[in-house]
Amino acid sequence: MSTVVARTGMRPRTETTLRIVAPIAVGLIGLGVWQFLVSVVGVSDYLLPSPASIVEELVAYWPSVVEATLLTGTNALLGLIVGSVFGIGLAALAARWRPIDRMSAPVVASLAVIPIVALAPVLNSMFGADSQFGRQAIAALASFVPVFINTLRGFRQTTPVHRDLMKAYAASSGQELRTLTLPTARPFILTGIRIASSLAVISALVAEYFGGPRGGLGGLISTSAASSAYARAWAYVVASIALGLLFYLATLALERLLQRGRPTGGA
Repeated sequence: MSTVVARTGMRPRTETTLRIVAPIAVGLIGLGVWQFLVSVVGVSDYLLPSPASIVEELVAYWPSVVEATLLTGTNALLGLIVGSVFGIGLAALAARWRPIDRMSAPVVASLAVIPIVALAPVLNSMFGADSQFGRQAIAALASFVPVFINTLRGFRQTTPVHRDLMKAYAASSGQELRTLTLPTARPFILTGIRIASSLAVISALVAEYFGGPRGGLGGLISTSAASSAYARAWAYVVASIALGLLFYLATLALERLLQRGRPTGGA
């Protein structure tokens, strides 16, 4: 505790309280300035609807907001799971066999720069206007890259002396993976999944702008804005922000849960 106080100048409980209160205070101040600009300065609703009107639309269209959030969240979650599984699996193979590492590097680099705005219409046309598969595939591709890169980096953290020790004990490849490689790479894998969680939501939202079945948050934002219902469009934007935060906080909680009790270092 004395180290924390010396470093930050405050007690841990005070620092924790400040971390919670400060963002809330900044958010409330921002909302107050926003409402002031609309109500007093007279900024047009076309440019910036007031927070009060956004809340009214959010309450009025709450069933639609919940349904759209569940649909977009399901697409993002499926994409995150599939992309993470493939990312971890390919990283394990690339760390084990150098030819696979060399072959996967240009493929992953290509996937990292694929524009969603170009890929979404193509996948929607390929799988039909009533299929959600295109959105899920885009979310999976967006999730795959950070999970693969971070996992591969984690697999390479094992030192030669530890690998030699496993060989001295006649450990099989599976035993080495379970007892040495995966525990060492765990923080990197979890970081990759945490980064991918936000990308999965963003990708699913963007993909909904370009055809396919209606009903997701991205499609409803586009439709509301096109019909000049700007406050309603912002209500769906608020739901999108909440969905992204939910994914991020869930993966952060998972990371802390799995890392609890893990040794942080020592001699």
